[in-house]
Amino acid sequence: MLIIGIAGGSGSGKTTVVRRITECLPEASVAVISQDAYYKDKGHLSEEEKKTINFDHPESIEFNLLIDHIDALQKGEVIDRPVYSYVTCARSTETVAVEPRRVIIIEGILILTDEELRKRMGIKVYVDADADKRLIRIINRDIQERGRNYLQVLEHYEKFVRPMHLQFIEPTKRYADLIIPQGGKNRVAIDILAARIKQNLEN
Repeated sequence: MLIIGIAGGSGSGKTTVVRRITECLPEASVAVISQDAYYKDKGHLSEEEKKTINFDHPESIEFNLLIDHIDALQKGEVIDRPVYSYVTCARSTETVAVEPRRVIIIEGILILTDEELRKRMGIKVYVDADADKRLIRIINRDIQERGRNYLQVLEHYEKFVRPMHLQFIEPTKRYADLIIPQGGKNRVAIDILAARIKQNLEN
């Protein structure tokens, strides 16, 4: 089993990179595990308290559970992946069954911050993008998917996203085996990564 970690700042294009990689691979050969499913359940907080949640700090992720699930997949076991809602800040009572595959992609802004999780990755990727382009994507995404208005997005960006990116996320570039500038638009880098994965599948 090949475990690939794909990190990068919020709005950098990680999801596009993951999608284009999976499109290059044989059907049913890959499973994608999103870090976002492993945010700690904060559904018990008040609406005002939920507004102060820092989703960009490593302590917001239940890394122990994520690592346990990766270990279980490596053993050939099916896992019950959590389902998390940014709107309610809570995990659903429902889960999603994920079966072991020859390639496991772990995707998320903070996945390279955890040493134990990094140890399990055969390939570590950092998706890079200019701050202004990331901000535009964050604005569009948060308004459409997370129930925030324009001013709330900018306030959240200034208070949490930007400082946490500089403190925790940007520095994880040094752990990457491959840095992909321009996100999903960099077809050359994606093709190189996909070729490396295919080579692993053929061995």
